[in-house]
Amino acid sequence: MQRAAALVRLGCCPRTPGPWGRSQSSAAAEASAVLKVRPERSRRERILTLESMNPQVKAVEYAVRGPIVLKAGEIELELQRGIKKPFTEVIRANIGDAQAMGQQPITFLRQVMALCTYPNLLDSPSFPEDAKKRARRILQACGGNSLGSYSASQGVNCIREDVAAYITRRDGGVPADPDNIYLTTGASDGISTILKILVSGGGKSRTGVMIPIPQYPLYSAVISELDAIQVNYYLDEENCWALNVNELRRAVQEAKDHCDPKVLCIINPGNPTGQVQSRKCIEDVIHFAWEEKLFLMADEVYQDNVYSPDCKFYSFKKVLYEMGPEYSSNVELASFHSTSKGYMGECGYRGGYMEVINLHPEIKGQLVKLLSVRLCPPVSGQAAMDIVVNPPVPGEESFELFHREKESVLGNLAKKAKLTEDLFNQVPGIHCNPLQGAMYAFPRIFIPSKAVEAAQAHKMAPDMFYCMKLLEETGICVVPGSGFGQREGTYHFRMTILPPVEKLKTVLQKVKDFHIKFLEKYA
Repeated sequence: MQRAAALVRLGCCPRTPGPWGRSQSSAAAEASAVLKVRPERSRRERILTLESMNPQVKAVEYAVRGPIVLKAGEIELELQRGIKKPFTEVIRANIGDAQAMGQQPITFLRQVMALCTYPNLLDSPSFPEDAKKRARRILQACGGNSLGSYSASQGVNCIREDVAAYITRRDGGVPADPDNIYLTTGASDGISTILKILVSGGGKSRTGVMIPIPQYPLYSAVISELDAIQVNYYLDEENCWALNVNELRRAVQEAKDHCDPKVLCIINPGNPTGQVQSRKCIEDVIHFAWEEKLFLMADEVYQDNVYSPDCKFYSFKKVLYEMGPEYSSNVELASFHSTSKGYMGECGYRGGYMEVINLHPEIKGQLVKLLSVRLCPPVSGQAAMDIVVNPPVPGEESFELFHREKESVLGNLAKKAKLTEDLFNQVPGIHCNPLQGAMYAFPRIFIPSKAVEAAQAHKMAPDMFYCMKLLEETGICVVPGSGFGQREGTYHFRMTILPPVEKLKTVLQKVKDFHIKFLEKYA
């Protein structure tokens, strides 16, 4: 058998004489004959199958990149192969990816990132001095003066200091401690980490996590992954998706029968609904969390995206402190921000932070331990977050260009929010609440009973059936409302408002034409 193995190894060059004076091809043939004497072994069963895998992972669903998006990818490949469709391109309006939709990066941010990534450019006269100043500060805080080195698990110290200074400015002087700041891989990483450390117990004592419906599917996905209990509270669609504390009370009382409600998640401004919560609402929520002994999680990644002149962003941290020490010293709060949204749209850098206050000192140690397992968030993402919280100020060389670009992005988004609301509300069978903030419309759509029956025949949710037809007939990819949650008997879809104005008008017109034909077909 050893000889057979040797012959196999020699069988790659047929015309070269082997060690026994024969060609390697004949040696290989002999080895093959010897090996064939051995009985074939049956293929071993796979260790990892759908039946044996972690059931919590199998339960995870993430609608924003779900079946509708997979179908969009298939259609794109068909278009590339020359297969004729009623459209020439797929428009991916399913996700808030600003630069993929054509938004231009903020010059100052990219200048500092270029300098940090390739420090030789610090000698170039092409870059402004205020950009060089920030790049040097970031690099000096990095091991070996390089973004390629690991940072502390909590993040680069000087960047955490800059985040704390930003929060203090944003909140009108309410102090922020750098030691309470944790830099993260986008906001999603921070949200997942906090939920991971909060979930415990079993049976009726299993942690209940209260989330808004509609919600951003990250929450339901992480709750499934952790085998926690999802506790739904419904936003008030008839009142512009407002948060009603009486609904929170209903949800928490019902949940106490089967779990231990411990966490209350708020998304403000809202995703997918685009509402901006009033200060009074935030005070009511904080009082409710204090009363019910709930850990508050405030997802505030859209804090720069407020368009309605009647609305203003208030951070939970600011309102909490202004409610007095009874609340500010007791309510545990984690709030989150990101480089991905706002006016920046730097999704790919995966930069973010969370501020966690009133955390028990021993839990703080456990949190840092958990974060240390993933070593550190991407240092390039940390640097991008630093530029977001430490932008040019009046009197600096780059301020005018930065201010002009920022206002242009936010001004365009405000126009597109109003345009989307107005055009959707002109379509019979579609109703869209005002888009007060964030980057999405979440219109309610009427689906006739015959279409509901057709969806059931295809084993689809009615709004999934609608969105799939929309994709197949127009090339427009949106996400069905069932992926975010909605009241029974209502149907919605989420669509980003990020495309350029002319393309957005085209998208809205195509949706209008499709919807009218859909109603006619299934009347």
